Amino acid sequence: MTIAITVILALVVVQRLVELVYAERNTRALLRRGAIEVGRAHYPFIVALHALWLVAIVFMLPAEASIHWLLLALFLMLQAGRIWVIATLGPYWTTRIITLDGAPLIRSGPYRFVRHPNYLIVAGEIAVLPLVFGEVGVCLVFSVLNAALLFWRIRQEDAALSVRRAVGMPSLG
Repeated sequence: MTIAITVILALVVVQRLVELVYAERNTRALLRRGAIEVGRAHYPFIVALHALWLVAIVFMLPAEASIHWLLLALFLMLQAGRIWVIATLGPYWTTRIITLDGAPLIRSGPYRFVRHPNYLIVAGEIAVLPLVFGEVGVCLVFSVLNAALLFWRIRQEDAALSVRRAVGMPSLG
């Protein structure tokens, strides 16, 4: 594994760990305010998928792996989108489905254009990062697994948010 590949993967791991700390802080704050978690049963599968995805990228790395720079640029654009989502949601961004009665529904930032921008970005990341290193198999396997989990998760999230939409929650944006 080249130094550049090691640095790229290390930065992704550090980014994810920082995000988990931020998400956990937001989750605790929202729960203290009376929020509830929805869809708790799927969360361990989400965590496992993301951890195994990174592990698979490392262990399935071809001996002569090189970096496909255009795909890396696409991955970096996805990171900008990820930051946009996190910044837009601010204290409401978590890695879990947390709903707080009375909290505004966010309709600004990327949410003006797409209902679930974070999930689109994650799907892109799961597909693109392995392709940066030429790992088509990792891309395909984890994209299919992620699609199945997102199908489950989005249904649960939409059901939780529909209750808030039905009672006319204010929206930001």
